[in-house]
Amino acid sequence: MGFTYRCLIIDDETPAHKALASHIAKYEDLEHSGSAFSGMEALKMLNENTYDIIFLDINMPVISGVELMELQPNRPLTIVTTAYSDFALSAYENDAIDYLLKPISIEKFAKAITKAKAYFLGKKNKNDTSVKDVLSYRVNGQMTDILLKDIIYIESLGNYMKLFSNKLDIPIIIYGSLSSIATDIDSVNFIQIHRSFIVNTKAIQALTSRTLTMSNSEVLPIGRKYQILVDNLNL
Repeated sequence: MGFTYRCLIIDDETPAHKALASHIAKYEDLEHSGSAFSGMEALKMLNENTYDIIFLDINMPVISGVELMELQPNRPLTIVTTAYSDFALSAYENDAIDYLLKPISIEKFAKAITKAKAYFLGKKNKNDTSVKDVLSYRVNGQMTDILLKDIIYIESLGNYMKLFSNKLDIPIIIYGSLSSIATDIDSVNFIQIHRSFIVNTKAIQALTSRTLTMSNSEVLPIGRKYQILVDNLNL
């Protein structure tokens, strides 16, 4: 038997779960591996389990589908399933594979799955040839590598970023945004805690309800939007 794609359904309505589970069951290589009925429940499940594809509703209480995508930039391949057409741009800006309007026919479901599989295989082949454990950046016209495990945190400076490392006496400034760098770092050891900060969870020394103290003694604020990610850390 070949590879089986583990699927998570995220929706606050039971009928939507039943419809998607029925579609998934028609594929031998798809497995219904979990159901979340809120964004908060989904975040917990994504942090504790491994999935390959998620089917994500948009209009959910507390944490919407768009907010969940923003909080989890390194989440599994995402197929948005919603009754609303208004959020398509936001979904695609957050790298959704497809945007399906309810009720979802098996034909539309099949096309979305085909897209997801193609993207998954392309990404898998790319990752198989190069395991990312370093971040490359350009300083004075030359490319330099820094080990991801040595990064303490990254601060946004508009179109630039400031990287703090336990191997460097002073931080380095490189071109790019936090959203662009999120695809190059793993979501297990790095999380965004504020619109201006991504931190290495292994470099956290202390935690309060509003701040994090890092291994270089810097105290960083926790943004209200990102509080749930910090609360789910096992420190």
